[in-house]
Amino acid sequence: MINPPRRRRASSSSRLIVVMLITLFGLGICCLGAIVAGYFATDGFRFLTASATPTLVAKPAQSPTTAQKKPTPTETPQPTPTIPPTPKPKPLKMNSPEYGAQAFMWWRPETADRDAGLAKEIGLTWLKQQFAWRDIEGARKGAFDWSHPDLAVYTANAKGVDILARVDNAPDWAAPGCYNAEKKTMGPAKNTQDWVDFLTAFVTRYKGRIRAYEIWNEPNLAREWCNQPPNPAAYAALLKISYQTIKAIDPSAMIVSAGMTPTTRNDAQAMPDSQYIERMYTAMNNKSDGYFDVLGIHAPGYKAPPDMSPDDVAKNRAYNNNDGPAGRIYSFRHAEDIRKIMVARGDSAKQIAILEFGWTMDNIHPAYAWFSVDEQTHGKYIGDAFRYAKKNWAPWIGAMFVIYLANPDWTKDNEEYWWAITEPDGTPRAAFVHIKALVK
Repeated sequence: MINPPRRRRASSSSRLIVVMLITLFGLGICCLGAIVAGYFATDGFRFLTASATPTLVAKPAQSPTTAQKKPTPTETPQPTPTIPPTPKPKPLKMNSPEYGAQAFMWWRPETADRDAGLAKEIGLTWLKQQFAWRDIEGARKGAFDWSHPDLAVYTANAKGVDILARVDNAPDWAAPGCYNAEKKTMGPAKNTQDWVDFLTAFVTRYKGRIRAYEIWNEPNLAREWCNQPPNPAAYAALLKISYQTIKAIDPSAMIVSAGMTPTTRNDAQAMPDSQYIERMYTAMNNKSDGYFDVLGIHAPGYKAPPDMSPDDVAKNRAYNNNDGPAGRIYSFRHAEDIRKIMVARGDSAKQIAILEFGWTMDNIHPAYAWFSVDEQTHGKYIGDAFRYAKKNWAPWIGAMFVIYLANPDWTKDNEEYWWAITEPDGTPRAAFVHIKALVK
């Protein structure tokens, strides 16, 4: 084996100096690297985010279909309701009469259960409930909050009570600028397709569970029609498209035209109900098929007893608010005036549903004080109204809805408080007792 030649060994001190120089050089390199890295990790990042203009990538515009896939916001957590079986289909014709009340089952489970139970207790077979579009699809198109309508519908289904759903009031995004004094939208949609899309979603969800739909409320008042003059032809068009939309999904559902408020005013703010309905028939070419199954009306009794004729009310200043012949609207039997219009227009086969009726005990609010009655008279008149209709208006009278099963939040400052057949806590008033004795 040949060995390599040996190098001369360096002294120990020389070796120590070399090692120290190498170590110092290495430490210098590390520190410099840390400083550079720190700069780009801190100052460099801040520079990019605060000063530099990044390249923007445009996102695709959100379509209504995309919007529907987003989570639906809810106001407050609601317990998941038990979904009862779908009720069996019922005829498109109502019994003459059927008995109902307007309720407020929307916000609280305990109120929904209470009111549906009270209805069953006194033999009512219907509850009328408002389903305001703005409260269901209010945030944006396609963003539905079903928690409150589910509560109302499923509770009534579980109790075996039929629902008349009043659908109305577009959300702000669909009817911008259509506000009432409380800054709530009170008009139809600017784009009718938005209304059709809402109805499609609503009826699809509750197919077979809602027996009847009332399309809008009191469109003969400007305040219910985007502060525009009453327009019977425009309402007839809305009624027709609503009928087509609902029937395409649920042929067994009844379509009821909006109840009009009786009024003697005839200007840009209001139109008398009889005149409005006449013009509505004209717009329909005297054919209500394809527009409604049942004509809806409102029939408050004001001060007169329910059997007092419109002619007699029109002659008596104590009952007609000094409105002379036009004061016949202050009779509960003004419903007969509307019936005559239907017959004259060849529509006698269709029924009338009284969507609101009652008397008030309100002697606080000046607009109502002149026709206020006491509680016992209030109860007697409501019972007598049901009796009169059953005896004299069969077979053309359908469901009759007394106002109201009181909202728990009402106080004496609310004019609705004085019409109700119960106290806000559910305690029966005289009218409740009269109805129970009549129906049961």
